[in-house]
Amino acid sequence: MQPLTPSQLTQLTALRHDLHRNPEVSGAEIATARRITTELEALGADRIWQGLGGQGVAAEFKGAAAGPTVLLRCELDGLPIRELSDLPYKSLIEGKGHLCGHDGHMVSMLGVGMWLKMRPASGRVILLFQPAEETGAGARAVVEDDRWREIRPDYAFAYHNVPGRPLGEIGLRSGPGNCASRGMQILFEGKSSHAAAPEDGLSPAHAMATLMTSLPGLGGGTIGEDTFALSTLTHAHLGEPTFGIAPAEGELRLTLRTMSNARMESLITDALAEVERSKGALKLGVLWHDIFPSVVNDVDATAIARDVAQKLGHSINEMALPMRWSEDFGRIGDDGAKATMLYIGSGENQPQLHNPDYDFPDALLPVVVDQFCGIVESLLGPRGS
Repeated sequence: MQPLTPSQLTQLTALRHDLHRNPEVSGAEIATARRITTELEALGADRIWQGLGGQGVAAEFKGAAAGPTVLLRCELDGLPIRELSDLPYKSLIEGKGHLCGHDGHMVSMLGVGMWLKMRPASGRVILLFQPAEETGAGARAVVEDDRWREIRPDYAFAYHNVPGRPLGEIGLRSGPGNCASRGMQILFEGKSSHAAAPEDGLSPAHAMATLMTSLPGLGGGTIGEDTFALSTLTHAHLGEPTFGIAPAEGELRLTLRTMSNARMESLITDALAEVERSKGALKLGVLWHDIFPSVVNDVDATAIARDVAQKLGHSINEMALPMRWSEDFGRIGDDGAKATMLYIGSGENQPQLHNPDYDFPDALLPVVVDQFCGIVESLLGPRGS
C-alpha cells in the first residue's frame, strides 16, 4: 500500500520542519491550530470544528454510504524545554521545542487527510488535532466540549513514536497500554521564627523530611501487575535562602503512577493518609495536576491494527508490558469508543522523548501514514467504491 506520492511526502516533511521551528506549549497552540485548519481546508474536509476543548481542531471526511465513525487522533502541543541541536529547522522559540514528536504526529494525520481526498466507501473519518496532551488536560476538555456529541466515534486510534525501538516497528498491546499518573503538590504553612529560637516557630522541615521518605516508599509491585505503583519525588522547597530565619513554609511535589485507575485511587488514599499523619499542627493544602487516566486498549481495535500491520509487512512488537509514561488518549476510550494506541518505533539510536536533542524521524512518516490509511480502509472499505 502506497497512499502518498514522493512529492506529497516531501511536502509533509517540509511542513513538519516548519511546525518544528514554531512550537507552542499546552493550551497556547493558537498559531499551530490556525495552520492545521488552513491545511485541512486545502484538503477539502467536509466539515471542520475549531476551538475544541481550547485550541483543538477536528475535520470530517464522509464516505459515500452510512457506516461507523473512525477517529484518528494526534497532538498539537510542544514542550517548555529548550532545544539543543544543530538542525537547520531547530526551534525559533527560546525555551520551547517539539521534543516529543507531536510535529510528526500532526503531519502523519495530514498525510491521511491527503489520501482521504478520495473518500472511503462508507462511514466517516474524523482527524482530531488535540490540544494540551502534555498536561493531561486536552482530551478531557475535548470530550467535555458540547460539540463532541457531533464527533463521538465508534473506533479511535492514535500512536506515539517510541525511541529505542526499531524504526517503523508497530508496538501493540491489548488491555493496559499506558499508566495512569497525576502530580501531587503539597503546600505547608507554619510559623517563622528567628533561627536562634526555632522553638518559637513552627517549621515544616520535620514533616517534609518524613514525607520525602515515606511517600516514595508507597510504590511497589512490577509494571504489568495490577499492584504496580510508583511515587516519585520531583521537587522540594523549604523556606527562604537565608541563615537567620527558621522557615514557615514549604512545598513538595510528587508524581503518582499506577497501571490501573483503581490502583491510582488506592495510592491517592495512602498518600493522603501519610500527609495527615505527618502534618502535626501545620496548615497544609494538597493540589492535583497533570491528571492522566490509564489507557486501556480495546481488544477488537488492537486486532484491527495488528491485521493491517501484518498485511503491510510491518514488523510487530507484541508488548508484554505497558508503557510507564502516560497519555490522555484513554479518555476517548473511556467515553465509549473502541480505542487503541499504537507504539511505533522511531529508531534504536534515537534520543529519548523530552531530551533536548530529540527530533521526530522523517523516515517514519510513510510507515505511519500507510498504517493508519490501512486501518481506515479495513473499517470503511476501499476508496471510491
